[in-house]
Formats: sequence, C-alpha cells, structure tokens
Amino acid sequence: MSEQKKVAVVAIGGNSLIKDKNRKTVQDQYEAAKETCFHLVDMIEQGWDIAIGHGNGPQVGFILRRSEIAHKVAGMHELPLDVCGADSQGAIGYSLQQNIQNELKNRGINKSVATVVTQVRVDSNDPAFQSPTKPIGSFMELEEAKQREEELNWNVVEDSGRGWRRVVPSPLPVEIMELEAVKKLIDSGIITITVGGGGIPVIQTEKGLIGTAAVIDKDFASALLASEIKADMLLISTAVEKVALNFAKPNQVDIDQMTITEAKKYLEEGHFGKGSMEPKIKAIVQFLEQGGKEALITNPENISRALKGETGTRIVP
Repeated sequence: MSEQKKVAVVAIGGNSLIKDKNRKTVQDQYEAAKETCFHLVDMIEQGWDIAIGHGNGPQVGFILRRSEIAHKVAGMHELPLDVCGADSQGAIGYSLQQNIQNELKNRGINKSVATVVTQVRVDSNDPAFQSPTKPIGSFMELEEAKQREEELNWNVVEDSGRGWRRVVPSPLPVEIMELEAVKKLIDSGIITITVGGGGIPVIQTEKGLIGTAAVIDKDFASALLASEIKADMLLISTAVEKVALNFAKPNQVDIDQMTITEAKKYLEEGHFGKGSMEPKIKAIVQFLEQGGKEALITNPENISRALKGETGTRIVP
C-alpha cells in the first residue's frame, strides 16, 4: 500500500452488468458484476480507496415491467419510479459488494464494503421538469398510453416507430443527502457503493424531502460526489477502451489525453453521442472545473492498465 491515501470515484454503467440480450437474468448480471469487481479490486490492491457509482437503466426497466404485469394480471399496486430506483440500488449494491468482498478475501485484503441507499436532491425548478425526455418502462399501444397520461399524469411519447413510452425528466443533481455518511465510510477506508443510478431523485418541500419521478444521470451524480469528497480521480468505466473522435467512422481517432479546453471544443463540435459519451465528458469537465485533478475513461478490463498510463483516455485540467 502506498503511504499517501488516494481516493477515486468509479462510475460503472448499468448496461455493463448485461453482456447481451440473451444474458439478462439476475445470475447473468451477477457474473458480469463479478468481472468488473475483479478489476476494481486490482485498483484497491494498487492502493486506491474507492467510492462506486453505478447505472441502473435496464434494471429499473425490469422492475417497472414486473410491476406493470403484476398490476394487469393480479391487480397489485404499481411501484413509483423513485421506489424502483431504491430497489435497484439495493439489488445492484448487493451484487457488487458481495463480489468485491469475495475477491478481497481471495487476495487476502482485509477491507470492508458497504452500500448506501442514496437520495440525491434535484431542483424542482430545473428546466428538465418542463421537458421530460428520458424514456422508461415498457412500450404501450396508443390507447393505453393516452389512458395513463390522463389517469396518472404521465408524459408519453411515440418512440421511433416501436410504440408509445413514458418519458420522465432528467434533472441535474444538486445535493447528495447521505454525503456525511459516505464521507465517514470512505475516510474509514470502507469501499462504498453510493449514488446508484444517479441517486434516488428527491425534492425539498415545506414538509421535508419527497421522491419525484425523474432519472438523474449517474455520471453527473458521480462527478458531484467526486467533487464533494475531493477525490483524486474520477474514473468512468464504460464500453470502450478509449474516447474517440469520429467514433465508428473510417476516420476514427482515439484520444490518449485531453485537457478541459480540448474536451469542451470536441463537445461543441458534436463529437460525442448524446446518450452515450457526451454526458460522461460533460460530467468530467464539471469535476475538473471544480478543482478535480484528473479523470479517466476506459472499459472495466483495462482499468489496471489505464491507471498505469498504458491505455484509456486521461482528461486533465
């Protein structure tokens, strides 16, 4: 272990727990998590203390689908979106923490792991609430979509010819409600799984906090966490080894390192996909502008090599 304690926030995608469309069961996701956790423990072995944020898009979709079927078939009550987020934090956290615990034990590393069910406050005046864009849940026929719009006050849209879907806002994270608890855990050297799925979105009212039907981007929530705990690094683990310009085109160029200025320039030129790389780069820019030292983007299997500077894309102030 190095003398100087190094702290990193690692954000992993909810899609990284699903290898392909034929491997979606809980056991399949557990096996996928095991692979990612192996690489996270490499990082811990290199002397890093880590807080882990994760996505939950597909998992929340499954929870909502089960809820809808149970409602239609058995008349069970449906689950509100914020509760689905809390459910997914518990289940994904359990899968990650158990895999990390097992791998630490295999390597003889004596460290504790904990999952924190995390609420993240959003601003009720965030413009995202005026224009919901994030599709969630199952596809519906027009008749059902309109009925739910009326009865449940849902926003529904036609989704690229495949049917109708509910859309919800994706507001920016403002405050991590369990921050003090998370800080204490990390300061004690406990590997902490937090801001799962970007956190459970809550708004402040006169009566206190209440959950709201929204989805917070997990990269923005992880960047906020990294700033708040003054992490040495924000590492975003994704499907690609390096960030690229002209992605998937004949003139694709992989990037080894870029500055905030370059990152902003590429964002402006529209190099990064709206629902994929763009929010990751924006979150990293935010972290570095608020005093962060460096950020790294790579895929799980290359985390170790990327930390040594052998691959991945490093973004610096």
